Amino acid sequence: MDKKRRKLIFSAIYWAIGLALIFGLPQLWLRMQTKEVSYSRFKHMLREGRVLEVRMDQEKIKGILYIGPIERLQTLRSKIQALRQKKAEAGGLSEEKQPSLEELLSRFRRLTQQKSDLTIFQSIRVEDPKLVDDLDASGVDYSGVQKSMLGQVLWGTILPIVFWIGLWFLLLRGMGRPGAGLLSIGKSKAKINVEKDTGVRFEDVAGCEESKEELKEVVEFLKNPKKYEDLGAKIPKGVLLLGPPGTGKTLLSRALAGEAKVPFYSISGSEFIEMFVGVGAARVRDLFNQAKQNTPCIIFVDEIDAIGKFRGGGMVGGGNEEREQTLNQLLVEMDGFEPNLGVILLAATNRPEVLDPALLRPGRFDRQIILDAPDVRGREAILKVHSRDKPLAPDIDLKSIALRTQGFSGADLANIMNEAALLAARHGSKEITQAYLEDAVEKVFAGPERKSRRLGKDERRRVAYHEAGHALVAFHCPNAPPVAKISIIPRGKAALGYTLQLPEEERFLMTKSELVDKICVSLGGRAAEKIIFGEVSSGAQNDLEVATEIAKSMVCRFGMSEEIGPMVLSRETNPFLKVPGAPQSTEPMSPELASQVDKEVRQLLNEQSARAQNIIEEHRDSLEKIADRLLVEEIMSEEEFRRLAGEKEGEKQDAIKE
Repeated sequence: MDKKRRKLIFSAIYWAIGLALIFGLPQLWLRMQTKEVSYSRFKHMLREGRVLEVRMDQEKIKGILYIGPIERLQTLRSKIQALRQKKAEAGGLSEEKQPSLEELLSRFRRLTQQKSDLTIFQSIRVEDPKLVDDLDASGVDYSGVQKSMLGQVLWGTILPIVFWIGLWFLLLRGMGRPGAGLLSIGKSKAKINVEKDTGVRFEDVAGCEESKEELKEVVEFLKNPKKYEDLGAKIPKGVLLLGPPGTGKTLLSRALAGEAKVPFYSISGSEFIEMFVGVGAARVRDLFNQAKQNTPCIIFVDEIDAIGKFRGGGMVGGGNEEREQTLNQLLVEMDGFEPNLGVILLAATNRPEVLDPALLRPGRFDRQIILDAPDVRGREAILKVHSRDKPLAPDIDLKSIALRTQGFSGADLANIMNEAALLAARHGSKEITQAYLEDAVEKVFAGPERKSRRLGKDERRRVAYHEAGHALVAFHCPNAPPVAKISIIPRGKAALGYTLQLPEEERFLMTKSELVDKICVSLGGRAAEKIIFGEVSSGAQNDLEVATEIAKSMVCRFGMSEEIGPMVLSRETNPFLKVPGAPQSTEPMSPELASQVDKEVRQLLNEQSARAQNIIEEHRDSLEKIADRLLVEEIMSEEEFRRLAGEKEGEKQDAIKE
């Protein structure tokens, strides 16, 4: 909140408090001194002579009431009568100078020793023709009161008008950008940053060297445009950063702002759209008008898919008209009739497939930069960046951590380093060791340990054999990655145990034999349960999902079925959002072809399930040793596993891999 808006709010609060004190305190004070009585009670006290003064209007009767002992009442009435006589002899009082009830109460209290004997009363007036006669008979001084016209106008007309005008004024000042007013709601909400504000440079971004080179060229053009203009080159009008979440798109844009040393406007795509029609287009115009006044400059729009989605979308009438109007204005500003020199639009999204083709064409987003999950060297560099301000043990090995984290994004790796630091602090360590880093990887990968989840004896034994089955099948599959760790400690929401396999090198392609072995390993735990316990459990659900997905991909996407042939029958709907279990778009298939595909997938799964059972039966002694050891230690390292699986078999396995 800026100073002007804070000052406005404080002023409004002070005025409200002041008005409340001016008009409310007298009424509150009078109400605190006033005693409410019923009309019948008032008539009874009038007959007793306790009523000393009365003021009446059309609705209420107010007056001064004596509530003390009755024996002192006559003395007080005599003193009051003498006081009135003295005032009358002095010339009397005009109606304009008639004292109020509060003033009379103060005078009457000076005439009695007990001030608490007198009070002001109030009663609701009823239709009573004999009231005046009763007042005359009791010797009460009474008079009528006419409501003040000024008070009626003030409370009934002026104050409500002032209230609503003030409320509308605050709404005008509060809508849209703070201090901009309702009429300027179309003003852009973009924040302008200069080089010192971001605190990020290209050296702080790792794992995307090619992307940084592309953006460094943009920075160089902004700093030295003549170098490119002499060759007839034109600066890109737009740069689009593409990639899955957590790969560093926003971080890279902040680094660009820190390096370019030019005005940098940052805004989210969702900030263009409001409840009012036309606001989005107006904000786009205002944003580019501001930018043109500060050229050269960069505009960064995060999550541009909020306004850049494909127009129409198959809906009658063209879909969301407000969003499309905003997109149309953005298209015009990027490459319209008027040149837009010196303004570069930098945008980021993880959903490129939904963007409108007109937005992606050359002349608008001339350059599209893909930020994918980093490779092993990139992951090691990212870990080094995030470990700069952390005390690491001398024997730390970030390369091994990078090998363990294939497919992790930059955000995941930053989280790993932070979790390792938290684990070290939790155990009172002054530095981060390799063990803490490995535990952090497992925590991010499989979830935190849940030692509080107590498994029964039979369930724990089943989990141990299940994980031992996975590991033993992987040990005897020549194309499966080696087993690095086995655990039967529950983790995360559903994992009751896990077997960690680490590839010896990073792979980007997988052969048919490697995929087949992966299916076999996935079914190894289920095979061990079936052989040892005679039946399977629901614990193999995720294993079946993984195995089935691989088998379907081999048949429908990779063309690895001899019967189906080299055909693509399904594809991923989004190349960046690879969510396990996400629906795939399927090509139209005839019933015969669909039946054949199902038959191939089923046959592949049955073959590998039988293969896994054969491995388990052949090496059942090793399975028993591994499971018994897990029941005691709960965690097994690679060296201990290879020893229990059989050294000779391990040497044979190494020879096959070599």
